[in-house]
Amino acid sequence: MHRREFLKFVAVSMVLNPLPDALALSHRPGRSTLSKGTDMVVTDHGVKDRLVKSQFFNHSFKDDIMLSSRDNILLDTSLARLKRIQKLVGHGNFSLLNFDDAILYARSYSRIGSFSKAELLFFEKIFYGRVKEYGFMGEKTIETITGKIKKKDIRKIPSTGNYLYRGKPIEVYRNIQRKIGHEVVLTSGIRSVMKQFLLFLSKTWASQGNLSMASRSLAPPGYSYHGVGDFDVGKKGFGVANFTEQFTQTRVYKQLTDLGYISFRYDRGNDFGVRFEPWHIEVV
Repeated sequence: MHRREFLKFVAVSMVLNPLPDALALSHRPGRSTLSKGTDMVVTDHGVKDRLVKSQFFNHSFKDDIMLSSRDNILLDTSLARLKRIQKLVGHGNFSLLNFDDAILYARSYSRIGSFSKAELLFFEKIFYGRVKEYGFMGEKTIETITGKIKKKDIRKIPSTGNYLYRGKPIEVYRNIQRKIGHEVVLTSGIRSVMKQFLLFLSKTWASQGNLSMASRSLAPPGYSYHGVGDFDVGKKGFGVANFTEQFTQTRVYKQLTDLGYISFRYDRGNDFGVRFEPWHIEVV
């Protein structure tokens, strides 16, 4: 059996055969939550371990990587500053914002305030860190923290507030629209390094400094395929439920799966250590 097929088989098996009570997980984030006897989970060179963690992505595990107390303080101040920049430039523009321009905005507006040296080093630590230690197994898509999105390469998609790269990403999205119709909507397009920082650090904050938990839901900055072509779609009017497994119950999702040329980046049992994302369209 091919490795990818094996991973999917194990994932589906776990859904059909839930973990016994001895392996039950707590819903309290930021704490070690595996019950007694859970060492048996880490088998098959970590494959089953990753599958369990990606299935229970919003739970903490005893070997998760946590921010230090000092870095938790920098997380708070850095994230607050990013949110002030986004409020200033707008959500659409922030999705294209690069690292150097973010520093310039912060320095130029007193209501944002300049990033401290410690905050800038914190950004670099997150961007250039060894993310496989968190449990994220994807490859880097943007090599440098100062990577920029060229305006000539992108196009704003009307009525969505999102951008897509010209060429294949727009072609795939238009084909989806033609096949499915007005029910489908672009929910997330291009994400710059700074946009991914905002999303990833927000999830880390919500996870009480748990980098591993955050990386099970969001690619760390520099690793998101949104930066190079992928995008998310959903059902119009479905709101935040588009980013949950409830989306798989919609007609839009069922039609997407019927389109033979559509691939999902983070399918069940994926090799990345990431939760199932039935809304994320693989383009690149």
